[in-house]
Amino acid sequence: MFAAERRQLILEMVRANGAVSLRELARVVQTSEVTVRRDVRALEAEGLLDRRHGGAVLPGGFTRESGFPQKSLSATAEKTAIADLAASLVEEGEAIVVGAGTTTQELARRLARIAGLTVVTNSLLVAQALAHANRVEVVMTGGTLRGSNYALVGSGAEQSLQGLRVSRAFISGSGLTAERGLSTSNMLSASVDRALVQAAGEVVILADHTKLGTDTMFQTVPTDVITRLVTDEPPVQDDRAVAELQALADQGVQIAAAGPGPVLEGGGGVNRREVPPLPGQRRNHPPGGGGSAPPLRAAAAPVADLAPRRRP
Repeated sequence: MFAAERRQLILEMVRANGAVSLRELARVVQTSEVTVRRDVRALEAEGLLDRRHGGAVLPGGFTRESGFPQKSLSATAEKTAIADLAASLVEEGEAIVVGAGTTTQELARRLARIAGLTVVTNSLLVAQALAHANRVEVVMTGGTLRGSNYALVGSGAEQSLQGLRVSRAFISGSGLTAERGLSTSNMLSASVDRALVQAAGEVVILADHTKLGTDTMFQTVPTDVITRLVTDEPPVQDDRAVAELQALADQGVQIAAAGPGPVLEGGGGVNRREVPPLPGQRRNHPPGGGGSAPPLRAAAAPVADLAPRRRP
């Protein structure tokens, strides 16, 4: 493939998805990440896109939200690994909330195997994944259907969450930075996600490495409210993504990453040989809620708990 054809395809992918990792671009155009990085630099010089933490985004600093078909095809292997790891945090008999998104949809498919769960969600995709799980009770919020991501939003959704208390919230989004926390491109979605977070004793963010360092318009969860980040480890050469993870860890976010990768420095140290229990919760549990999270069970890929314990 000639350079001009390759760069046109890269540009079309970024326009369709809003943000795409170098790894994904290299896979689609069937070349090395080194070549793709050179192409991205050339396109950035022309003002057609911006480079961000191991990937490329639409120009202007804030990525727009892509539709469900594009999201479902992006970073699929990473989402699977993240969902496997996140599911290992959930114990039988818990009550949790699960937000909208393709990564949380993958999580829901795994929750169907856990007995006695109560799952509160505003996502039709999450509810569908659990529809035939006889041992899981699904509670849906009210609200207005937002067709682009099959989620219920608006005042009806927010009001239905008032007075709710659960042990954990599992939330995804469009971008995650240490400075601003989790963000999304839609105001209604951000508002409902904030209501979901308010109902939970712990907040677990599910975000693949392509979202690290990406900032979008509406803040959903500030960094100091995030208990844990479940992610995949970025490529070894992606120094900026590693730095973003380190910055999150330095602010007390407990990070669990699926897959081999670079080691983060931190006061709590890193154990790559075995799957350690995560440190204690960051926020107080609701009355009657569970204790600290269970140890992480082995996932399909090696797992590391990368963050130090939060100092009192």
